[in-house]
Amino acid sequence: MNPYKPRVKAPDPEAIKHITKLLQTHALTTVCEASACPNRGECYANQSATFMILGDTCTRACRFCNIKTGVGVTPDESEPQRLAEAIKALNLRYVVITSVDRDDMKDYGATHFAACVRAIREISPQTQIELLTPDFRADIQSLQTIIHAQPDKLAHNQETIERLSPSLRPQSNYHRSLETLHFYASHSSIPIKSSLMLGLGESEDEIILTMQDLLDVGVSQLTLGQYLQPSPKHHPVIKYHPKSTFEHLKTVALQMGFERVASGILVRSSYHADTL
Repeated sequence: MNPYKPRVKAPDPEAIKHITKLLQTHALTTVCEASACPNRGECYANQSATFMILGDTCTRACRFCNIKTGVGVTPDESEPQRLAEAIKALNLRYVVITSVDRDDMKDYGATHFAACVRAIREISPQTQIELLTPDFRADIQSLQTIIHAQPDKLAHNQETIERLSPSLRPQSNYHRSLETLHFYASHSSIPIKSSLMLGLGESEDEIILTMQDLLDVGVSQLTLGQYLQPSPKHHPVIKYHPKSTFEHLKTVALQMGFERVASGILVRSSYHADTL
């Protein structure tokens, strides 16, 4: 039995039912529901949610991720409008828009991200928008498309330390992720965020080194959370960290210079995105 397994308040079943119905009506997917995130009740109560665009099939196969791998379907041109309408119907004040990796697309999905931002701005202008993007293979034109969309915050997840990155993210690249984050930070004045998982076999020194790498490229906001193995075929949990570890690393991160840090066992990259 895992002694560090936390308990969370069960989400309001009526609220979940209402949101699920709206999502089905607009044929949308939230990461919150797809992953049965333990924090979703809290986020919904705060009028915040994370949506996944560009389908449910990723062209990469990271060893920690439970999203299916394959060739994605042709993007639905109606998705930005449906997304905006759902956000307005749910009266959301803060949304995170993310996606699977779409290496099969010419611009890796960047234009579709921008279309979603435009549609939300038109229908629900009071809603703040955070884009949690893939690395777009650090393609300059794609990254510029994201910058020009003018979201309120930009994020890309570093996920893990450099030593573990090749085995955990075989089709991604540690330094390419840093390059993506650096482009965002150097070409905009909005907050830039990244996220790390703990418990994959990293040392504290390696975590701190990675945090310094993120600071050096302009990341100002950081989330740290415990990795949980989605299935037996995924990378095993090497260590369950106690609450004290996350509190300690939050203190270290703030002392290093991060402006905002969310650190805890159940913290995920979009946790408290509205207040972070």
